[in-house]
Amino acid sequence: QVQVVESGGGLVQAGGSLRLSCAASGSIISINSMGWYRQAPGAQRELVARITSGGSTNYADSVKGRFTISRDNAKNTGWLQMNSLKVEDTGVYYCNALVSHGYTSFTYWGQGTQVTVSS
Repeated sequence: QVQVVESGGGLVQAGGSLRLSCAASGSIISINSMGWYRQAPGAQRELVARITSGGSTNYADSVKGRFTISRDNAKNTGWLQMNSLKVEDTGVYYCNALVSHGYTSFTYWGQGTQVTVSS
């Protein structure tokens, strides 16, 4: 079993910054990729950023240049640094980890952390 736990959300004014953390624990051989998704009220969950074990990254166009995803493979931990936050960044942010168990891989989700950006 694998647990994924996010932290670091909160209330911030527009233009401010937050840093989200994602920690995975349990029966993990390796984490192939980690991603951050967000879901605004009434909207579908969308990809914000993703990083592979080799460090390759991709971002949603709406956050490019403002958000930075990073990870520590040895600690099974990832981060999302969010700068120049906008009101439209508000939502529940979920961490997603594609975990290798040897012959198989499974995707695990955290419970989410709320980010609220006020004007």
